[in-house]
Amino acid sequence: MKVYSAIPIMLMVICANLVHAERLAVSANVANVRSGPGTEYDILWKVEKYHPIFVIEKSNSWYHFRDFEGDTGWLHNSLVSKINTIITNGEVNNIRSGPGTQFNILFTVEKGIPFKVLTRKEGWIHIEHADGDKGWIHASLVW
Repeated sequence: MKVYSAIPIMLMVICANLVHAERLAVSANVANVRSGPGTEYDILWKVEKYHPIFVIEKSNSWYHFRDFEGDTGWLHNSLVSKINTIITNGEVNNIRSGPGTQFNILFTVEKGIPFKVLTRKEGWIHIEHADGDKGWIHASLVW
Protein backbone atom coordinates (compact mmCIF):
# COMPACT_ATOMS: atom_id res chain seq x y z
CA MET A 1 0.00 0.00 0.00
CA LYS A 2 1.35 3.42 -0.96
CA VAL A 3 1.13 6.34 1.44
CA TYR A 4 1.06 9.83 0.00
CA SER A 5 1.88 12.92 1.97
CA ALA A 6 -0.50 15.87 1.90
CA ILE A 7 2.38 18.31 2.39
CA PRO A 8 3.37 18.59 -1.31
CA ILE A 9 -0.25 19.19 -2.28
CA MET A 10 -0.66 21.84 0.42
CA LEU A 11 2.54 23.56 -0.72
CA MET A 12 1.29 23.64 -4.31
CA VAL A 13 -1.99 25.24 -3.19
CA ILE A 14 -0.16 27.84 -1.07
CA CYS A 15 2.29 28.66 -3.87
CA ALA A 16 -0.54 28.95 -6.40
CA ASN A 17 -2.27 31.51 -4.16
CA LEU A 18 0.97 33.49 -3.74
CA VAL A 19 1.38 33.71 -7.50
CA HIS A 20 -1.99 35.49 -7.69
CA ALA A 21 -1.21 37.86 -4.80
CA GLU A 22 -0.51 41.37 -5.97
CA ARG A 23 -0.03 44.86 -4.66
CA LEU A 24 -2.49 47.43 -5.95
CA ALA A 25 -3.60 50.89 -4.88
CA VAL A 26 -6.84 52.81 -4.57
CA SER A 27 -7.44 54.85 -7.73
CA ALA A 28 -10.70 56.52 -6.63
CA ASN A 29 -10.58 59.72 -4.58
CA VAL A 30 -12.23 57.87 -1.67
CA ALA A 31 -13.17 54.19 -1.42
CA ASN A 32 -15.39 52.33 1.03
CA VAL A 33 -13.71 49.32 2.62
CA ARG A 34 -16.38 46.69 3.25
CA SER A 35 -16.71 43.67 5.53
CA GLY A 36 -17.47 41.36 2.60
CA PRO A 37 -17.53 41.15 -1.20
CA GLY A 38 -20.60 43.26 -2.00
CA THR A 39 -22.34 46.57 -1.40
CA GLU A 40 -24.74 44.88 1.02
CA TYR A 41 -21.84 44.43 3.48
CA ASP A 42 -21.03 47.03 6.14
CA ILE A 43 -18.58 49.86 5.44
CA LEU A 44 -15.67 49.31 7.86
CA TRP A 45 -13.71 52.46 7.01
CA LYS A 46 -12.79 54.68 4.07
CA VAL A 47 -9.43 54.99 2.32
CA GLU A 48 -8.11 57.74 0.11
CA LYS A 49 -6.47 57.75 -3.30
CA TYR A 50 -3.10 55.96 -3.56
CA HIS A 51 -3.70 53.82 -0.44
CA PRO A 52 -1.67 50.66 -1.17
CA ILE A 53 -3.21 47.23 -0.63
CA PHE A 54 -1.96 43.65 -0.85
CA VAL A 55 -4.62 41.45 -2.45
CA ILE A 56 -5.08 38.16 -0.59
CA GLU A 57 -8.21 36.85 -2.32
CA LYS A 58 -10.49 37.61 -5.26
CA SER A 59 -14.24 37.01 -5.31
CA ASN A 60 -15.86 37.94 -8.63
CA SER A 61 -15.23 41.70 -8.94
CA TRP A 62 -14.12 42.17 -5.32
CA TYR A 63 -10.66 42.10 -3.74
CA HIS A 64 -10.04 40.92 -0.19
CA PHE A 65 -6.92 42.77 0.94
CA ARG A 66 -4.48 43.44 3.76
CA ASP A 67 -3.02 46.90 4.33
CA PHE A 68 0.18 48.21 5.92
CA GLU A 69 -1.20 47.79 9.44
CA GLY A 70 -2.42 44.24 8.81
CA ASP A 71 -6.08 45.29 8.65
CA THR A 72 -8.25 43.43 6.14
CA GLY A 73 -11.31 44.37 4.14
CA TRP A 74 -12.91 44.23 0.70
CA LEU A 75 -12.77 46.71 -2.19
CA HIS A 76 -14.51 46.60 -5.57
CA ASN A 77 -12.05 46.16 -8.44
CA SER A 78 -13.26 49.38 -10.11
CA LEU A 79 -11.78 51.37 -7.19
CA VAL A 80 -8.20 50.07 -7.49
CA SER A 81 -5.50 49.74 -10.12
CA LYS A 82 -1.84 48.91 -10.58
CA ILE A 83 -0.26 52.15 -9.33
CA ASN A 84 3.17 52.31 -7.72
CA THR A 85 2.42 53.81 -4.29
CA ILE A 86 3.70 53.99 -0.73
CA ILE A 87 2.18 54.82 2.63
CA THR A 88 4.00 56.48 5.50
CA ASN A 89 4.63 54.29 8.54
CA GLY A 90 6.66 56.61 10.77
CA GLU A 91 4.85 58.65 13.43
CA VAL A 92 6.20 61.91 11.92
CA ASN A 93 7.66 61.90 8.40
CA ASN A 94 9.63 64.73 6.82
CA ILE A 95 8.93 65.37 3.15
CA ARG A 96 11.96 67.11 1.64
CA SER A 97 12.74 69.18 -1.44
CA GLY A 98 15.35 66.67 -2.63
CA PRO A 99 16.73 63.17 -2.04
CA GLY A 100 18.76 63.72 1.14
CA THR A 101 18.71 65.14 4.66
CA GLN A 102 20.60 68.23 3.44
CA PHE A 103 17.46 69.32 1.54
CA ASN A 104 14.80 71.54 3.12
CA ILE A 105 11.74 70.02 4.78
CA LEU A 106 8.73 71.04 2.68
CA PHE A 107 6.13 69.58 5.02
CA THR A 108 5.61 66.75 7.50
CA VAL A 109 2.97 64.02 7.52
CA GLU A 110 1.79 61.53 10.09
CA LYS A 111 1.56 57.76 9.81
CA GLY A 112 -0.84 56.39 7.21
CA ILE A 113 -0.65 59.01 4.45
CA PRO A 114 -0.57 57.48 0.93
CA PHE A 115 1.46 58.84 -1.99
CA LYS A 116 2.07 57.91 -5.62
CA VAL A 117 5.71 57.07 -6.40
CA LEU A 118 7.24 59.25 -9.12
CA THR A 119 10.82 57.96 -9.02
CA ARG A 120 13.45 56.45 -6.72
CA LYS A 121 17.03 57.54 -6.09
CA GLU A 122 19.56 55.99 -3.70
CA GLY A 123 17.17 55.07 -0.88
CA TRP A 124 14.91 58.08 -1.43
CA ILE A 125 11.49 58.19 -3.09
CA HIS A 126 10.04 61.14 -5.01
CA ILE A 127 6.33 61.14 -4.15
CA GLU A 128 3.10 62.95 -4.98
CA HIS A 129 -0.01 63.20 -2.81
CA ALA A 130 -3.51 63.12 -4.34
CA ASP A 131 -3.76 66.90 -3.67
CA GLY A 132 -0.67 67.52 -5.84
CA ASP A 133 1.92 68.10 -3.10
CA LYS A 134 5.29 66.60 -4.07
CA GLY A 135 8.53 65.87 -2.26
CA TRP A 136 11.07 63.26 -1.25
CA ILE A 137 10.89 60.73 1.59
CA HIS A 138 13.40 58.16 2.78
CA ALA A 139 12.47 54.56 1.93
CA SER A 140 12.83 53.47 5.56
CA LEU A 141 9.76 55.57 6.46
CA VAL A 142 7.27 53.85 4.15
CA TRP A 143 5.46 50.58 3.38
